[in-house]
Amino acid sequence: MALTYAVGDIHGSLDKMKTLVEACRQHADGRAMHFVFLGDYIDRGPDSAGVVRAMMDLQDELKERLIALLGNHEAWVLALLDGVAPLSSWLLNGGAHTLLSYGVRSASDLPPAHLAWMRALRLSYDDGRRFFVHAGVDPDKPLDAQDEQDLLWIREPFLNDGRDYGRLIVHGHTPLETAMPELLSNRLNLDTAAVFGGPLTAAVFDDTQTEPLAYLQAS
Repeated sequence: MALTYAVGDIHGSLDKMKTLVEACRQHADGRAMHFVFLGDYIDRGPDSAGVVRAMMDLQDELKERLIALLGNHEAWVLALLDGVAPLSSWLLNGGAHTLLSYGVRSASDLPPAHLAWMRALRLSYDDGRRFFVHAGVDPDKPLDAQDEQDLLWIREPFLNDGRDYGRLIVHGHTPLETAMPELLSNRLNLDTAAVFGGPLTAAVFDDTQTEPLAYLQAS
């Protein structure tokens, strides 16, 4: 039976990403495995360039066994390049670290292949038991009628809404202060603040139950 490893916000934390991916491989121990990455590969951390490069290499290796979702930080830099987001806000929220990691002065100088990879990222993934997304969902809309803005940016009212969505919503975006994921009846937050000194977390799922079988972490 295939295992699915859902990974929270990386934010340029390349060493933690490499350690966690290897821990997932060892945990799978030869069993079929899939990855779902919840977005925010870039900004704030020390090596956004390395993370995107590693993600692209991993996708080349795993093909359809890797689902990479769009985070608000990837959407942010793309919106900046499309002329619909201000430069200053992106730079102040980690974009300056991204430019430094690439050794460039402007977002327009980022590698075209990396930007194309970001543009191809999907907004969500539904495996029948879980709905994987970067930020969360609008509680008042069906899962198949969500707005892109909410999928990428929402916090409230989603975080404090206890209704059943028919899926466990697996998300990141809102960093936790406990260094542990937050599992509630209707959602699971996997952003354990890797870029702020916390661990990078993966939740392990299979088809026998909706809730995680285990968590793996890289500090």
